[in-house]
Amino acid sequence: MAGRFLNIFKPIGRILPEIKVPERKVKFNEKIFWTALVLIVFLVMSEVPLYGISSTVQDQFSALRVIFASNRGTLMELGIGPIVTAGLILQLLAGSALINCDMSKPEDRGLFTVASKVFSILLTGIQAGAYLLSGMYGSISSLGVVVIVVIFLQLVAAGIVVMLLDELVQKGWGLGSGISLFIMAGVAQNILWSTFSPSTGLFVGAIEQIFAKTTAGQPAFTVMTWIVGSKSSVYPSLIGFIATIGAFLIIIYLNGFRIELPMSYAGYKGFRSKYPIKLLYVSNLPVIFASALFANVYFFGELIYNTANSHGTNIWLNWIGTFGIPDPSVSNSTQATGGLAYFTTAPHNIQTVLGDPLHALIYMLILIAFCAVFSLIWLEVGGLGPAKVAQQLMDSGMQIPGYRRSGRPIEAILKRYIPIVTVLGGIIVALVAGVADFLGVFGSGTGILLSVGIIYQYYELLMRERAAEMYPAFRRILGE
Repeated sequence: MAGRFLNIFKPIGRILPEIKVPERKVKFNEKIFWTALVLIVFLVMSEVPLYGISSTVQDQFSALRVIFASNRGTLMELGIGPIVTAGLILQLLAGSALINCDMSKPEDRGLFTVASKVFSILLTGIQAGAYLLSGMYGSISSLGVVVIVVIFLQLVAAGIVVMLLDELVQKGWGLGSGISLFIMAGVAQNILWSTFSPSTGLFVGAIEQIFAKTTAGQPAFTVMTWIVGSKSSVYPSLIGFIATIGAFLIIIYLNGFRIELPMSYAGYKGFRSKYPIKLLYVSNLPVIFASALFANVYFFGELIYNTANSHGTNIWLNWIGTFGIPDPSVSNSTQATGGLAYFTTAPHNIQTVLGDPLHALIYMLILIAFCAVFSLIWLEVGGLGPAKVAQQLMDSGMQIPGYRRSGRPIEAILKRYIPIVTVLGGIIVALVAGVADFLGVFGSGTGILLSVGIIYQYYELLMRERAAEMYPAFRRILGE
C-alpha cells in the first residue's frame, strides 16, 4: 500500500492533465516523429516572447540557463527547473525512506508520478511569483496588476505544457526522456550559436572572430582579449572554442573507463560474463545536484537582496549574497559580487580566474565537496549500493567464479570498488565541469557533461529500439 503522504495526492490525480500510456506497440518511426515534434514545440516556445515584459529585460541567470534549458524573456523563462527540482526532492524523500513508496507496485508508481506533477506545478508558481517579486521584469507598481497576472499565468501554463511534453515522451510515445532532450537541445543551440553566430552588433561567434581578428591592423590587446577572453566581454574566446572540443573528447574518454568483475551464470555452467563498474559510476547526477543547489542559492540570494537588503546594509544577509552591475558600459546585467552566491558561481574565462583566483579556488573546493557528498547520497538513494547490486546479481542467477552462490561474497567484493569509484567519479566530474568553466567552454562544463551522457543514452536506446524493430524475438530478451 502507498504511504500516507502519497495517498494525499490520490484525489488530485483525477483532475490533473495526463498523457495516456499507448495501448499498442508504438513503431520506431512513429517514436521518432513524436520525439521530433516535442523538440520542435519546445524550440518554438523558447523563441516566443512573454507578453507584457520589456524587450530590454535583464538576464541575471544567463550562466545557469543552459543547464535548465531556459531562455530569457520567453515562454521558456523557467525551463525545466521546476520539474527537475520537484523530481529531485521526491526522489531524495523516497530514497531516504521519509516517504513510503514501493516502485515495484503500479499504484505507488502512479501516485509518485502524480506527486511529482503537483510539486512541479507548485514550484513553477513559486518561481514565477519570485521572478515577479524580484523586479526582474520591472517594479510591481510599474507593471500593474493585470500585466503581473498575465505574466504569471503565461509562466505557469508554459510550465504545465513542458511537463506534458516530457510525459508524452516518457510514457512511450517518444524516445528517452523529454527533460534530457531539452537539455541536449539547449546545450547544442548554445554551442552552435557561440561557434558560428555572425556579427549581430551585440554578439559574434568564434569563427566570425577568427576572420575578423586575423586581418591586419588589429591592436594587440584586442587580439589577446579574443584569445583568452576578458572579465566583461560577452564574446566567446579562442581558448573557449578549443576547450569545448577538448572537453567533449575528455568526457567521452572518461566514460570508457571501467572495472570489469568476472561473473558466471549458475544455471549455465561454463557460461562467463563480466559486470562493469564504470569510473563515472553515478554518471553526472552529482554535478546536476550541485548545479541545481547553486542555482537556487543564486536565485533566492538575489531575491532576498532585492527585497530586504537592496543597499547591502544588513551584514547577515550579505553572507547570503550581494549583487550589482560590474561594468555598466558593457552590460546592465546584475551579477553576484559577494557572499555565498558569489562563491557558488563559476568564473567563465581565464581572465576572470586570474583576476580573482581565491574565488575560483573556493568555488572549485565547494563544487568538489558537494559532488563527492551527493555521489555517496545517490549511491543509496538510487539503489546503486553494493548490497542492492549484489541482490540484483543474485536474482538474475549470476555469481563470482570460485565463490559459493551467496549474496555476501558478491557484496564484499563490490564494497572494495563501488564506494571508492563513486567518490572518485564525483570528484572527477566536479574537476572537469569546473576547469571547463574556467576555460570558457561554450554551453558550460556541466552542460557538456550532461550532453555527452545524454548522447550515450540516446545512442544505446536507438540501437536497442532498432534491433527490437528488426528482430522482434529480441523484445523478450530486452524485457519489452
